[in-house]
Amino acid sequence: MMKRRVFLACASALCALPVAAEAGAKPRALHAGPYPSGPVDGITDVPGVRVAHLTKISGQGALRPGIGPVRTGATAILQNADPWTQRCAASFYSLNGNGEMTGTHWIDESGFIEHPILLTSTTNVPRVADGVIDWMIQRHPEIGIRSDVPLPVVAECNDQALNDTQGRHVHAGEIPPLLNAVESGQFDRGNVGAGTGMHGFDFKGGIGSASRKLSADLGGYTIGVLLNLNDGLRPNLIMDGVPVGRAFAHELLPVFPRRAAYARRGRGADGSINVIVATDAPLDSRVLHAVAKRVTLGLGKTGWTSTVGSGDLFLALSTTNLTSRNPGLVTVRLEEDEDRIDAIYAATIDAAESAVYDALWNARTMVGRDGITFYGLPHAPVRELLARR
Repeated sequence: MMKRRVFLACASALCALPVAAEAGAKPRALHAGPYPSGPVDGITDVPGVRVAHLTKISGQGALRPGIGPVRTGATAILQNADPWTQRCAASFYSLNGNGEMTGTHWIDESGFIEHPILLTSTTNVPRVADGVIDWMIQRHPEIGIRSDVPLPVVAECNDQALNDTQGRHVHAGEIPPLLNAVESGQFDRGNVGAGTGMHGFDFKGGIGSASRKLSADLGGYTIGVLLNLNDGLRPNLIMDGVPVGRAFAHELLPVFPRRAAYARRGRGADGSINVIVATDAPLDSRVLHAVAKRVTLGLGKTGWTSTVGSGDLFLALSTTNLTSRNPGLVTVRLEEDEDRIDAIYAATIDAAESAVYDALWNARTMVGRDGITFYGLPHAPVRELLARR
């Protein structure tokens, strides 16, 4: 029997992963832009937003389709205590559509989101969506009887380089406990949750997050970004303006043993990126669509490009502009000051850039199926490069 280890990590817990570790905090130079970050420097700095990870790692050696090795998981983002009845204004933007974020047609039509947000790997999407529906019916038994029916929001990236994707190892029954485990405060980054089997710029990739806090004269708003990085070309990687990718153009490259049945080129080898932006600024769907588009500018500053085979899917939401299912909710006054909106755009760009660095910095070397290996970003040499600049 193959030994299986499953980790359900809530936002404040540490997840003991069987991968190489390296001590050290994120270099201060990787804080992009002039605005300060919140206490967590993550999406949970936005009041009410909570996160949890389901991380699944087991097995090693040759791929046995449907069995393992397993390097996958799911990440849950809950924007408030009850998104079904307190629906946040939202908007979706697809830069490149070779991917999936379910439920976005209704978001674009209605201008709000009424479900939690789940990130996972490609072949797990239907099972995760099934689990979200179970969780929502548990909380709202009137769904599908006296009330509407849910269209879950589940976004995917392809983890087939490291994971047995045919096994679809995230199951519907694991999603309600994951959603019940979400917490505010600090949470793990890197190769955890949906980011477990991901890569970025030919290093190990995964979950990254960052936040920015605007001054009182700019509204005092918080902007938080969480992303799942599974894309990027090594020579293009730029960190704080430094061409880090070129410095490692011939070092720490991914290992693809001959026995590995993996196409290193084409759509199967290309990655994707999912980005969620949350803010407590009272914005409508029109402005949130513009916010989502600004993500591309932050990603571009890292040297990230959108390839033919990439699914580059972005969702932005406001936790304070709510559409209630219950009558009598007082509508907030929308932010219309253009200077403040410009600051929100700039903060989004900076947080998206920093979230990419956060994913790379926190991810660790991982060996997956067939011995395929992606190395973690080497902290000490990168610090030296940044210090020289």
